[in-house]
Amino acid sequence: MKMTGIEKRAARMARNQSGLDMNLVALIDIFTILIFFLMSSTGIEVLTNSKAVKLPSSIAEKTPRQTIVVAVSETDIVVDGRRVASVAEANAAKDDLIPGLKAELDLLASRQVVGADKDANTTAVTIMGDKSIPYSLLRKVMYTSARANFTEIAFAVNRKT
Repeated sequence: MKMTGIEKRAARMARNQSGLDMNLVALIDIFTILIFFLMSSTGIEVLTNSKAVKLPSSIAEKTPRQTIVVAVSETDIVVDGRRVASVAEANAAKDDLIPGLKAELDLLASRQVVGADKDANTTAVTIMGDKSIPYSLLRKVMYTSARANFTEIAFAVNRKT
């Protein structure tokens, strides 16, 4: 029995067609979950840096951890995204205590105990100070943080590569 050209083609197509159909939606879901897992388990935490604060560089190897962030730019003092005082007010103060910063840190300290684990981070604060701010202002921020019972103070820097 001789097959025609069309029959040969149909037989070849049937022979080459396998029963393997891949569901790409499920495959994309798996890769998305895998990428999310890998990104969340790297152990690297990055502090969000505002464009107003230019951090100094350092060769420090210790990675940051999740704490309350006090950002000190050339014009404002901001605690976790909320402006609490201006640099001009802080510099004009006769003593080292910055009232707006102290009130905000006291408020955050009272809230923090509920959701935090009892061992860590309850007395920790990270200062993101612009590299051009004077030491006297940095000292006032550290003094105010210590008066609000945040005794563990860290400084945010850019890592030199």
